[in-house]
Amino acid sequence: MKKLLLIFWLVIFCVTLFADNDIFWALDLPSDDGKALILNWNVAADSIHLQKADSLGMWVTIFSGQNQPASFTDSNLNPDTAYQYRLQYTHPQTGDSLSYTLQAQPKEQWFNLHKLSLLLFILVVSLAILYYIMAVKRGKDFYIRRISGLDSMDEAVGRATEKGKPILYVPGISDLDDMQTIASLTILSHLAHRVAEYDSQLIVPCKLSMVMSAAKEIVKEAYLKAGKPDSYKDDSVFYLTDDQFGYVAGIDGIMVREQPAANFFIGSFYAESLILAETGYSTGAIQTAGTAQAHQLPFFVVSCDYTLIGEELFAASAYLSRDPLQLGSLKGHDFGKLLVITTIILGVIAEIIGWHWFKAFFEGV
Repeated sequence: MKKLLLIFWLVIFCVTLFADNDIFWALDLPSDDGKALILNWNVAADSIHLQKADSLGMWVTIFSGQNQPASFTDSNLNPDTAYQYRLQYTHPQTGDSLSYTLQAQPKEQWFNLHKLSLLLFILVVSLAILYYIMAVKRGKDFYIRRISGLDSMDEAVGRATEKGKPILYVPGISDLDDMQTIASLTILSHLAHRVAEYDSQLIVPCKLSMVMSAAKEIVKEAYLKAGKPDSYKDDSVFYLTDDQFGYVAGIDGIMVREQPAANFFIGSFYAESLILAETGYSTGAIQTAGTAQAHQLPFFVVSCDYTLIGEELFAASAYLSRDPLQLGSLKGHDFGKLLVITTIILGVIAEIIGWHWFKAFFEGV
């Protein structure tokens, strides 16, 4: 008899447990940062009140309404923190007031599945970059379009040599942690080699000491490669000041006094771009500029003879240096652009056909 009674109460407990789970239950929001829970209920009632216990244990209503919707998302929660919820409603037939409680805690997911398409895209582009880098190291030659702004270098050096005037090269105002500065110094190496071959004069004023040190070594190495180490002048690369507009004022003074035949503004520039370009234009010098700062490009375009627009700065650096890392990265990024364009075209075609799953897959990008 006791065994039958024990089995009876066990059955009642299990039925009650599963019945409660079918009436009021919580689910962790998938692919989130652990700050939301989805609360679901399955009851037939005209009025429903969903409550949450606060830090003092008091019940606070977070949702009131009809039977629909049958779920509510509680957000702005703390991950791995237990929360108490209570569902209250009045039975439509008996008029009894019923309530169900539960405890749930949100969990942080390791990976956001909505960003799967972005992960796949990054992996494909990264593998493409690695492939192109290895291919260049093995000796494969990839075509890179000749940039018209690079033609100005030979013209500028030739003109400066004929007139007996120097060439001014400004490597931007950012430090060595800026990729624009690195690209600028690569172009400086090529220009310094040309200057050494033509026995012309080069002036490189620097805003930051680290850039100055790197530029000195680059120019000195260019003279060595040209076979004219004695022609190198240590004071051709020098430091002006860390102050932004003090640096610009110093360069303007150099342009007015020295009257260089050619000016190069290659690197990262901000509010000083138009001041430099206008002063150089007033002296009648050939001017070549290049920057990835999109908001400064219009000033360079209208006041300089040649302008490396945006990514052309990095392409010019790779073109001149033929460095495998730069060439491989450039070709890999070009592959990524082609992949994006192809995906957009396929997405438009898929939407026209009615394949909406294609768009849904790339919504996380």
